[in-house]
Amino acid sequence: MIQVPLKDIISKICSKTGLSEDNVKQKIAEKVEQLYGLVSEEGAAHIIANELGIKIFEVSGELKIKDVLLGMKSVDVVGKVVRKYELREFSTEKRKGKVANLMMADETGSIRVVFWNDKTNDFEQIKEEDVIKIKNAYVRDNAGRKELHLGDSSHLIINPANVSIQTKERKEYDRKHISELTDGMTAEVMGTIVQVFDIRYFEMCPKCNKRMRLKNDVFECDEHQVQKPVFNYILNVYLDDGTSNIRVNFWKQQAQRLLKLNDEEIVKLNNDPAGFEKFKTELLGEQIKVLGTVKNNMMNRLEFTADLVFTDLNPEHEIEMLDHEKEVVLESKPEIKKDRSDAKKADDDEFEISEDFLE
Repeated sequence: MIQVPLKDIISKICSKTGLSEDNVKQKIAEKVEQLYGLVSEEGAAHIIANELGIKIFEVSGELKIKDVLLGMKSVDVVGKVVRKYELREFSTEKRKGKVANLMMADETGSIRVVFWNDKTNDFEQIKEEDVIKIKNAYVRDNAGRKELHLGDSSHLIINPANVSIQTKERKEYDRKHISELTDGMTAEVMGTIVQVFDIRYFEMCPKCNKRMRLKNDVFECDEHQVQKPVFNYILNVYLDDGTSNIRVNFWKQQAQRLLKLNDEEIVKLNNDPAGFEKFKTELLGEQIKVLGTVKNNMMNRLEFTADLVFTDLNPEHEIEMLDHEKEVVLESKPEIKKDRSDAKKADDDEFEISEDFLE
């Protein structure tokens, strides 16, 4: 079933009819009452849209990325490859294979594209900045984010003739020392993990991906009432590059990349804190490269949120990159172990997270 968030249905009705958001919400409430509560708000919104002659979605022809919806099948879309990630081989008790993914974008947005097994042969032919046309793909949910998956019947055309794509501005990640980071900066940093904290878990609504609260021993969503929650989580470490250190936040997918575990394995650790100790020990002293964004947190300290993390670094490649960078001259060498006790005290305090991250 194609899933359209309620707010998107309301927005489309408003744009097509000129009705205010409050008017549309009132119509939805009246429809729910009229049908004796036997229909959800989303269902009522679809009924109202149909009564007004409004098509909530159309799946014929090529779609813009913003119009790709969860549950869609046989999707055709064109976009530019803005980032290509590495191909990985995996092995579990049930199966083994290969998986790779990339981000593609057009002028309306971006979406992750996932290639499985034989489809990774196509992936290896693609370069960043290529235009790709994907035919007959399907859309899946990954922690509240849409992903486009290529199945056996999917087809890919690289750089189709007479097709050009304009994209939204792309983030640039310049290599920086940690001491150079400032609030709002996007950067690439490389350093050594010197401190690891326990994973923090958050119960999320499986329908809208908003934070759920425990009420009367059950988890409830403000919009969808009682639901069995799914988990979002964050792993925090301190990264040190010899010029300074900074707290780095690894949300769900990047925590998986850092720990080399899948979602199911990380969720299991929620009930096995002692089992996480070996992973903490293994991470200490590991050198990693992180692409992300700097933000001044509630305690007026800079933090770095990972957009992408690389482990198992190639030292020769990193040295080659450093040789091409502009030499940074430090007026005085900072003390590496500066105020470790203060940092530990601050990190032992309750870690508050903005609702923006969770919603």
